[in-house]
Amino acid sequence: MADFGEILENIGDFGLFQKLVLFALCFPNLMLPFQLSSLVFNHADTNHHCNVDWILQVGPNLTKEEQLNLTLPRLPDGSFYPCQMYMPVDWDLSAIQEYGLNETTTCTEGWVHNDTIYDSTIVTDFDLVCENANIYRGAQTIYFAGVLVGAILFGPLLESFGRKRAIQIAMVLMLIFTAVTGLSPNFYVYLASQFIVGVTLGGFRINSIVLATEWIGVAQRSYAACLSQVLAAFGQVIFLAVVYFNRDWRINQFIMTAPLGFIVIYIWFIPESARWLLDRGRTTEAKELIQKAAAINKRTVPDSLLEEVLKKKPVEKGGIKTLFASRVLRKYFLTLTFAWFAVILAYYSLSLNVGRFGLNIFLNQLIFGLSEIPVHFLCMWSLEAAGRKVSLMGALIVGGLLCLLTLAIPQSNYIAIATLATCGRFLMNAGGSICNVYFQELFPTSIRQTATGLGSTAARAASMLSPVVNLLEIYHYTIPTLVIGSLALASGILAFLLPETRRTELPDSTEAAEGKRRPKMSSPATKDCEDITATKL
Repeated sequence: MADFGEILENIGDFGLFQKLVLFALCFPNLMLPFQLSSLVFNHADTNHHCNVDWILQVGPNLTKEEQLNLTLPRLPDGSFYPCQMYMPVDWDLSAIQEYGLNETTTCTEGWVHNDTIYDSTIVTDFDLVCENANIYRGAQTIYFAGVLVGAILFGPLLESFGRKRAIQIAMVLMLIFTAVTGLSPNFYVYLASQFIVGVTLGGFRINSIVLATEWIGVAQRSYAACLSQVLAAFGQVIFLAVVYFNRDWRINQFIMTAPLGFIVIYIWFIPESARWLLDRGRTTEAKELIQKAAAINKRTVPDSLLEEVLKKKPVEKGGIKTLFASRVLRKYFLTLTFAWFAVILAYYSLSLNVGRFGLNIFLNQLIFGLSEIPVHFLCMWSLEAAGRKVSLMGALIVGGLLCLLTLAIPQSNYIAIATLATCGRFLMNAGGSICNVYFQELFPTSIRQTATGLGSTAARAASMLSPVVNLLEIYHYTIPTLVIGSLALASGILAFLLPETRRTELPDSTEAAEGKRRPKMSSPATKDCEDITATKL
């Protein structure tokens, strides 16, 4: 019986149709990094001190410097305590100047923010300083919790909705709540809106990659994951330019909203996955899309082949039960999920610490963003030249070692640490793309969205835990690095259990995914080569 791979070969497996679909699904990734990068810049701490305007009642002509000298205690390095002040007294100014103040208290009248980098952040707007200083870390966790929920909601729970509908729902909600974030009157509204933005981001990422992959042939399949990441890297650099020239976080939220409106308009015209339609028994709709793709690619598909592929067949049930009932698929899923968890934990732990590598935060972010552009081109080359398995193992093992190596560098050597951290993040980023490709190629159509969603759920749990892991530095600065480096090494070694899937057709059934039926190769090959491939699978 013919399969969908033969249809793709006839209509063009990477023609104009596929390129348009791929670009439409990848373009939103220019905007998605705005959401993550905003966690770094919107949450930036400020040079703050207690509000001590009470002293102006007894000394209205005091200069700013005199006011602070009389009312704020100093740290050993000579700077003012950011969270303490001298307790107000009923003395006159001459008594205060002669005897000084000794009894301290917390900031009873609020804070003054003297930030020279930003005009406005959520720290300044919602006073997230002193006893509230770690609340913004909680905001990061809430955002990543939303991404995790999105992976569950738009993965297993919306498998029956299809790839297209899930993408449309996600983008509409993202547009609405990105704007709501910028209008937040208080921190609680900000948290709620950021949670929903996280949900939509998680949902879009899963389904856009699945949809693009299912329309593309085996030779260019890695483009679906890797090109979206290339645009995401450009998005980081673009957002950096936006923040550099505009230092008000609310305005930046509205700048994010504008291109999302454009995306919401055209996203309604993307095609559904013909593979998914066939798997659901919706052959008429699948036939129309296949013929449309062939027409756009200026190709024809033989009627006999089309009818063979479109023959009614039993609809294979998917879902979590199917995924875990198979011993082979269960092994693949757990191994790959652990790798994805380790990759994302390391990536976000390093990303959220961008301001702690000693260099200027804008310079660090620029380095991080620019370094991600070549990594995904290199990733595409590696996936085809070395294969999925070797590429994933190399990214995890070498990336983990680089992270651990930063502990051997003196903390004062900022440039060396920033270089190693950037290289480690470089490889972890590549590892994330490889995991995305692997998930599409290991699991059958009936559970591909479910498997990707559940794997992404574990990955998003890692992103949600990354701020918590970074907080472990209060016990010792080496702990976060030891955690992320060790997990990367362990998952890289376990990746040896995965099969190689380079240049094999996507499995359309559980039997094919388990290796009981040989996937079709992208091009004619000798029987010996096919037998070798079947053995590996």
